[in-house]
Amino acid sequence: MFSRWFGKSSTSSPLRTGPLAGLSVPSTAGVLSCRVLDPVSEPVQRAEFVVSDASGRRVVGGETDPFGTVVTTVPAGEYRLAVTAEGYTPFHANATISASGLAALGDVTLQVAAPPSLPDPGEWELDPTHSQIGFTASHIGLARIHGRFNTFAGAIRIGERMEGSAMHVIIDTASIDTGVRMRDDHLRSGDFLDVGSYPTMEFYSDRFVHRGGGRWAIIGGLTLHGVSRTVTLDTQYLGLGTGLGGETRGACRASTELHREDFTLTWQTMLARGIAAIGSSISIDLDIQLVPKTG
Repeated sequence: MFSRWFGKSSTSSPLRTGPLAGLSVPSTAGVLSCRVLDPVSEPVQRAEFVVSDASGRRVVGGETDPFGTVVTTVPAGEYRLAVTAEGYTPFHANATISASGLAALGDVTLQVAAPPSLPDPGEWELDPTHSQIGFTASHIGLARIHGRFNTFAGAIRIGERMEGSAMHVIIDTASIDTGVRMRDDHLRSGDFLDVGSYPTMEFYSDRFVHRGGGRWAIIGGLTLHGVSRTVTLDTQYLGLGTGLGGETRGACRASTELHREDFTLTWQTMLARGIAAIGSSISIDLDIQLVPKTG
């Protein structure tokens, strides 16, 4: 059918050699491929790759498949491939892609990276001016609503071993902010957070589980709307740095997913065809900076 519309002079041509023989690509493009392995020659799944052109602009990117494979088609030219994965040092390579050609880089072995230095044992606290607690909820089954809590405080006791640490975070529920006053007033009302009865939500954890590299699971109890449930923060520890005032800072990102019904936040309006006005799942994302507690 397509040949009838566009004629038989196809702009694609098949690769004639190797495992990709028969793969059709545009006549002005070629294929870049490699396989990403760890130091014991096991494939690295879901490693991120980015292909940039000669000026440094990103052309294409993605993740390796379950076999650690990267296969992508790009216009003929000069490129730079970058491969990154949690717990490994980045890999970079240059490649020349010819028209209707295959640039096969073969096996790429990532080396294990040294884990970031952990905070010193002792008392630390969240820096609210350089931290954010945000959330995302679905709206009418199509769009997403983004918001955050503007007022919160937290303390972390770092143990002699990180696994022996504990944290406590308190969030002012009335500080919810989605950028729309009428919506925020509704979220503060008895239909949702009921901030008059429950002015704060709290998270406490004394279970820090190392998942490899800079990945940690922080497991604890979240009390919201008068109900406590166990939640797990999937956390990426980013390491230590020095602030403008010379102070030591630690940083991490964390995420989790909550279900409103678990915390009796059951208000709901259904639209046509049974679509919920607001979805039941809420994604929580945290960007946190820690500083040693003073005083």
